[in-house]
Amino acid sequence: MGKVRIGVIGVGGMGSAHCKKVQEIEETTLTCVCDVDAQVAEKKGQELNVPFFTDYHTLIDSGLVDAVIVATHHWIHPEVAIYAFNKGLHVLSEKPIAVTVSDADKMIKAAKKSKKVFAVMYQRRTEPTIRKALELIRQRKIGEIRRTLCVEPWYRTQAYYDSGSWRATWAGEGGGVMINQAPHGIDIFTLLGGLPSLVQAKTRTRLHRIEVEDEACALLEYPNGAWGYYYVTTCEAIGPYHMEFAGDKGKLVIRGNELELYTCHPSIDEFTFAAAGMWANLEVKEEPVELPQGLPTGHGAIIQNFARAILYQEPLLSPGKDGLNSVEFINAVILSGKTGKPVKLPVSRCRYDRLMEELKRTSKPKETVKVVRETDPKFKQG
Repeated sequence: MGKVRIGVIGVGGMGSAHCKKVQEIEETTLTCVCDVDAQVAEKKGQELNVPFFTDYHTLIDSGLVDAVIVATHHWIHPEVAIYAFNKGLHVLSEKPIAVTVSDADKMIKAAKKSKKVFAVMYQRRTEPTIRKALELIRQRKIGEIRRTLCVEPWYRTQAYYDSGSWRATWAGEGGGVMINQAPHGIDIFTLLGGLPSLVQAKTRTRLHRIEVEDEACALLEYPNGAWGYYYVTTCEAIGPYHMEFAGDKGKLVIRGNELELYTCHPSIDEFTFAAAGMWANLEVKEEPVELPQGLPTGHGAIIQNFARAILYQEPLLSPGKDGLNSVEFINAVILSGKTGKPVKLPVSRCRYDRLMEELKRTSKPKETVKVVRETDPKFKQG
């Protein structure tokens, strides 16, 4: 059925790596690139031997593309995606799909109206550990979830924050660690554990010279009464991320790329009232976990799946509408952290928009910036 013609919008950072992946995938062809920095756009266009643009409207209107990958600054994702949908194009957006829940709503509405494919770049969903964990959750191997935990360190230097005038500012990014580093982990956390119904959070700038948060923690309550704890930081350097999902029949533990499954029979609920002895204890077993082999992973897997959804209606691994969950979570943590009060989900759209407008008004330009536009080396081959 041919190939999907893709244009990449925003090629000074992660978008540059996406260009290479598009050229490698059988179902896609890179037909053009775009960046607001004319030198970056021209250099990337010449390097890849494709037309280049400095205005995303011109690329979308060019007739050269069937779909676009949006890899611009966070605030710009919605306006680019909505314009593309209105022009009849398919869209794959970098994470997060938007800074605010109200903008995320608009993207999803535009995608639905256009009837075009909408995906979000949550490539960690393709990891064998996450694929298997989701399968076990859906099979109810641990029963109903009663507790969740996520601790995720993402160390960053001050030089990282000083690499762009937009970085770590309310006006440029719309947040700090929550909006930049945390979305991938939040996507997995909410994919496996569900979205909480209440968030009580604290946020602060603990170490770096930035105006946004570099540390956040939150107590969570879920619709079924389960509790949870969430923590993320760019001030901590040691250890992989850690997630736990405890149910009435067992527990899943994820440490980096490792997955552990513990089960108990009968369920905790049943045993608690059936046991005759005051010191009786459940028998807990660690079950062997066989991770899936040979499946594509990383950014390339998401791009290929996006193309195959367009060509063959293959189910999306990371639907764009799922991107709303992480934005809900991010907004709830920031809003609770700023107000010191619990926040119910869904987040009030008007309330969060008012907070963002106030924070953007008081956002200050950086005095010292050494502009560096490059992809994190860990993700260049991802």
